[in-house]
Amino acid sequence: MKLYFAPKACSLSPHIVLRELGLPFELIRVNNKTKATADGKDFRDINPKGYVAALVLDNGQVLTEGPAIVQYLADQVPGNSLAPANGTWERVRLQEMLNFISSEIHGGCGPLFNPDLPEPVKEIFRQKLSKRLDYLNKDLAQKDHLLGNFGLADAYLFTVLKWLPFLNIDIQHWPHLAAFVERVEARPSVQAAMAEEDATQPV
Repeated sequence: MKLYFAPKACSLSPHIVLRELGLPFELIRVNNKTKATADGKDFRDINPKGYVAALVLDNGQVLTEGPAIVQYLADQVPGNSLAPANGTWERVRLQEMLNFISSEIHGGCGPLFNPDLPEPVKEIFRQKLSKRLDYLNKDLAQKDHLLGNFGLADAYLFTVLKWLPFLNIDIQHWPHLAAFVERVEARPSVQAAMAEEDATQPV
């Protein structure tokens, strides 16, 4: 498998999951501006949507969208602790959480990266995002992870929360979220994924 990624992007989530599962893969960097890839391709020929992550399977199939990628990966290793089995109520709860992170946290951050938006407009988006962070902070007050043990949703939430400093949002306003980020960042798989991404050469 090949994982196309960009540093500090949402592709960190499937990268962490690949390492947690011990699956073999090749990591290929993408230039988000030019769409050039480290293996000499135009990323838009791989994923016409034009954004990471993209997982290229050994049979040539391409899978995009982080929540779909991580669930596919987890299903390749039956009995792993990152995701409940397909068809169970627990798996539905995982999908519920992945969708919440995707639409409300990941999606809520998107407008704040837009340099063309005036600051008063960004503040409206920050206030909306803050309400979602309030919910997660309360949810994590009495537990270490979102759905029991460390799992797919935790890898995704960690990835998105790491963007907050770039958006002028201080995570310390949500102490349980701040503690969550520290716990996840201490995992060997996370340390290894972040180090390898940092070590890749710009395209």
